[in-house]
Amino acid sequence: MEKSTNINGMRLSYTVEGEGLPVILMHGWGCNHSTLKSIEGQLTPGFKVYNVDFPGFGSSDEPSSVWGVEDYTCLIEEFTRQEKIENPILLGHSFGGRVGILFASRNKVHKLILVDAAGVKPHRTLRYYYKVYSYKAMKHALLFILGKERGEAALNRYRAKVGSSDYSSASPMMRAILSKVVNEDLKSVMPNISCPTLLIWGANDTATPLSDAKVMEKLIPDAGLVSFDGVGHYSFLENPYQFAAVLKSFLRDDMKKQ
Repeated sequence: MEKSTNINGMRLSYTVEGEGLPVILMHGWGCNHSTLKSIEGQLTPGFKVYNVDFPGFGSSDEPSSVWGVEDYTCLIEEFTRQEKIENPILLGHSFGGRVGILFASRNKVHKLILVDAAGVKPHRTLRYYYKVYSYKAMKHALLFILGKERGEAALNRYRAKVGSSDYSSASPMMRAILSKVVNEDLKSVMPNISCPTLLIWGANDTATPLSDAKVMEKLIPDAGLVSFDGVGHYSFLENPYQFAAVLKSFLRDDMKKQ
């Protein structure tokens, strides 16, 4: 069932299906609740599943200011209060994992599932810094030579060519939010997570590499890691049968008795 609620003047869209212990699904950047539909289908026989559209994605409103992980987490916290959701199971893919980590570090959570999750600030290569500083130098030069309007148009063409697909397809506000959240490091709050935590990863993930999962496994007190060979950033779509088996095993004791 598709629903929406108003949180601090912002429309948050979500679906809710099934009965049993509450599960909140949180999608990755550039996606929406439909990306996690296959996981929802695996869980609805035994759980009550809330599948949200983060602000700026799907049918939810876009933030009016530059949000960070804290803002997204506060919104999910308010959502649980409005819906009277207590002690939920959280599942976050990619960016959704960031929110899951911060939420679980300071709220009562039954279980946490991090799927190819973000949260460890990436190591920057020399190539990355070269691209960043080259862009900054080009920005100043183009704006000086071409003027603001023509210079901005040239910069947008440059960003579309060399930037990530997430960045180039986003609105200006969502670009600013992406730039903020990707540089937030959540390692400091990981030791505060007290619930059982399952890490599911694609061994060939290049967006959030397996090394990030190993850091999380070390820092989160009750964490275990399962990785799939030959699989990338969308492990639940690329290896659905193994994913479903691992998920079912982790949640077996929690499923509603049919």
